[in-house]
Amino acid sequence: MSSKKGQNVDVWSCKRAVNIGGEALIEGVMMRGPDDIAIAVRKPDGQIIVDKKPLKTLAKRNKIFKAPIIRGAVGIFESMVIGIKALMYSADFVDLEEGADEKPSKFDAMLERIFGEKLKDVLMYFSLVLALIAGIGLFMLLPNYLAWLMHFDNKGHGRIYYNLFEGVVRIIIFLGYLILVSRMKDIQRVFEYHGAEHKTIHCYENDEELTVENVKKYSTKHPRCGTAFLFVIMIISIFIFSLVGIGSLLYNFLTRIILIPLVAGISYEIIKFSGRSKSRIVRMFCAPGLALQNLTTREPDESQIEVAIESLKNVIVENKEAEKW
Repeated sequence: MSSKKGQNVDVWSCKRAVNIGGEALIEGVMMRGPDDIAIAVRKPDGQIIVDKKPLKTLAKRNKIFKAPIIRGAVGIFESMVIGIKALMYSADFVDLEEGADEKPSKFDAMLERIFGEKLKDVLMYFSLVLALIAGIGLFMLLPNYLAWLMHFDNKGHGRIYYNLFEGVVRIIIFLGYLILVSRMKDIQRVFEYHGAEHKTIHCYENDEELTVENVKKYSTKHPRCGTAFLFVIMIISIFIFSLVGIGSLLYNFLTRIILIPLVAGISYEIIKFSGRSKSRIVRMFCAPGLALQNLTTREPDESQIEVAIESLKNVIVENKEAEKW
């Protein structure tokens, strides 16, 4: 089961956009539906294990978190928590296989004594904090610092040049990061599962039966991919940050951190709109995000598609209205 042929259906082919998204994991795929989250992982012995849990979000507790802008700002952080939990879950199977005969180190044993059953939660939130710090530092603060060093004037065209320079640097760093990561052998396999996730969702959105042969026909690219979402954030940040002007380095850093939720919220609304529209303008706007998926997705084999199918099947709901994007 190693065939990787497919992609003869247009990326914009979609009978109905659904509110189902996913994430590629280590030898697995996580799917997030209207009511549930399902993680499907292929164990080293070939067996597919599925972990299904109810989806718990702030939007389910209070309608205010469903409001435009707010839903995107809150959702991006909730998605990070869900994603890191899923990634750690999938990594456990690899660790168990590789460390079957190994005794835990003194440091690992000490952490287990201190935190006990809460150790996984501590590691998860620690990883989340590190990811936030690294992401904000690399993609937000570093570009701003480099722009600040250029000593642009805070009047007229100076402010425009400042924010354009900062935005271009941010995009260059983002592209460089994706290129470097895409060349890592282990990550390339994750990107194959990323492709399997997209193809499977495409198949479901076209109301076809979820079989390997049906899924293989579809593209590894998807307009509502997280990669496209991040690119939209890069573009929107140029416009939003230009509204606050240029100040001291501390002022610049603080304004960017404070405005991240607003940038994420607006970007989410744009992605949501583009997922419903098939106009030429929307397709042109989404083209860069789709192009970036040449770096973050690969054509999966049949065994990887099977995993994605199993994950998706476990988040499908009977009420199709609830799946509307």
